Amino acid sequence: MIEILSPTDVLRAKDTGALVAGILQRLKSRCVVGTNLLEIDQWARAMITEAGAQSCYVDYEPSFGRGPFGHYICTSVNDAVLHGLPYDYPLADGDLLSLDLAVSLGGVVADSAISFIVGDVRPPESVALIDATERALRAGIAAAGPGVRIGDISHAIGSVLTAAGYSVNTEFGGHGVGSTMHQDPHVSNTGRPGRGYRLRPGLLLALEPWVMADTATLVTDADGWTLRSATGCRTAHSEHTIAITDDGADVLTLPAR
Repeated sequence: MIEILSPTDVLRAKDTGALVAGILQRLKSRCVVGTNLLEIDQWARAMITEAGAQSCYVDYEPSFGRGPFGHYICTSVNDAVLHGLPYDYPLADGDLLSLDLAVSLGGVVADSAISFIVGDVRPPESVALIDATERALRAGIAAAGPGVRIGDISHAIGSVLTAAGYSVNTEFGGHGVGSTMHQDPHVSNTGRPGRGYRLRPGLLLALEPWVMADTATLVTDADGWTLRSATGCRTAHSEHTIAITDDGADVLTLPAR
């Protein structure tokens, strides 16, 4: 299903996006060496509940996971890149942590992810991975607008990732959002321009470039959820929810300045 939101629902989506962005930044500020992934999940639960919002993950049970997910946020560390199930792990200096959060507020969903390095050690490979996904995300956003094809966004994202030397996995990518978290259209992280669905005002998209340092192959953890690089290499993931407008695209999940 492709859902086109009314102007009133887009305004609600801005509130949801601001909430998601704020929670992610608060969580990032709390993540230090020794922070446990389960603590992050507990903090996310408290922040979501305090805002009167609902988690999109707790009862999430898609065909590819061993559901329900049962937690409030995805916490992916180092070689984990997507759907990281929180577990009893204290963060170490130099860990690359990705936090992926989707919530519903006022009946509208926003979805965002950030990747960052914990502590003082800053491995160059990790810095490069994060930079590439953030630049690819900016390129995808810049390409979005009314009348643009999905393939134009995919091509913009993929061009940045491949130019940075990374292979692109197309099993998981961006997607539509609205009254639910995962909707059509699928937005691959690479593609051909001029192809696919033509964007319309009122469409919400979650764009999410992610890469692995030396492979495009994923493996699934024994937990049935966490997706890791097949080679054990490091990974990164960046995501924003955008709303297509009459003259471009608004980023709904930008942190407040």
